[in-house]
Amino acid sequence: MAPPDQTTIHLIRNLVSSGGLAAERFADRHDLGSTDLRALIALLDCERSGIAATPGHLSRHLNINSASTTTLVDRLVARDLVHRGPDADDRRRILITVTESAREMGEQFFQSAFDRISLVESRLTDADRTVVRDFLRDATDALSCADFRR
Repeated sequence: MAPPDQTTIHLIRNLVSSGGLAAERFADRHDLGSTDLRALIALLDCERSGIAATPGHLSRHLNINSASTTTLVDRLVARDLVHRGPDADDRRRILITVTESAREMGEQFFQSAFDRISLVESRLTDADRTVVRDFLRDATDALSCADFRR
């Protein structure tokens, strides 16, 4: 029996590896730790999704305790990468937002890659774009749910 075709898995591995290398270069250039970078990405994702980025949400997303989250946010605030302040609707709740300077820093570094990916995407039909997006969401979920503790 022939082994299953793993072309798609290898292509995803290459994409993840290339993205990881770009993230490492960005983090090195800006003296960021991996958790710092993951936090900034998570906060940007919250913003795009309309999710309130609280310290608790960030803690759960990064799978770190509240003391580590406080240290992380303090470090990012000190570098002017995030702002921490009260929620305008509920002043008891603290929100964390990415600063404009952090956003610009990321855009300057990644813009050429974003432009090239947009060019590739522009060649897709609307139907193909939907299939690709659904596949990428499902593949991301599958990777996120994988048990790597073995």
